Amino acid sequence: MSPASQVEPQRALMPLDRFVGSLGQRVYQCLRQAILSLVYGPGEILRKPEICEALGVSRSPVSDAVARLAAEGLVDVVPQAGTFVARFSMEEIREGVFLREAIELAAIERVADTVTEEQLQLLRRNLTVQAALVRDGDIPGFYQSDAAMHELLLSFTGFRKLAQVSETAWLHVNRARQLILPVPGRVEATLEEHRAILAALESRDPAAARAAVKLHLSQLLRYLEPLERDRPDLFRPGK
Repeated sequence: MSPASQVEPQRALMPLDRFVGSLGQRVYQCLRQAILSLVYGPGEILRKPEICEALGVSRSPVSDAVARLAAEGLVDVVPQAGTFVARFSMEEIREGVFLREAIELAAIERVADTVTEEQLQLLRRNLTVQAALVRDGDIPGFYQSDAAMHELLLSFTGFRKLAQVSETAWLHVNRARQLILPVPGRVEATLEEHRAILAALESRDPAAARAAVKLHLSQLLRYLEPLERDRPDLFRPGK
């Protein structure tokens, strides 16, 4: 078994009708989702004929999608060798964590001063769903609910472009997070970190909210840095 195949949770690609837009846009979204969720693991080759057959499309939209993914740094196109899923880069991950932290710490301080009861109720409902997903052992579902909570917090600032900027900064970090959520106890700990953020917002305490978010975001590197040492095959060599 290859190192990449050890981390991929499944081989099936999501059907194109789960995505929206033109055929090319849907193929791109499908492959992007597969890479971010480790259906295709770091270092794994992307075989265009197999993808075309799996999705029932011609080579053209797949080639266009690969070009877009290469521009995002999610795949590496090696002449005469093939197209490979990019390995993780700790440099990019650390930069993503830095940017996300800068955005979310500023955001949570603002939200703590302005949060409404209606917004708090949305967060409580989200956490209720998270708790149910933890009980069910549904890690992919928890991952989606986790992302939805962070999107809510950013939307509460009133800045419409903030979530998009944050998602771009967090792109490579999101993919790496898939490696640590299955770690025993990690989703339970994440849920408690989310509850601490909500409690600080309910108290309208910007300092406590900032501290809770900072602690929450710091956990990623705590788990990933040892993994870089233990599974160097998943990472690009450091400088």
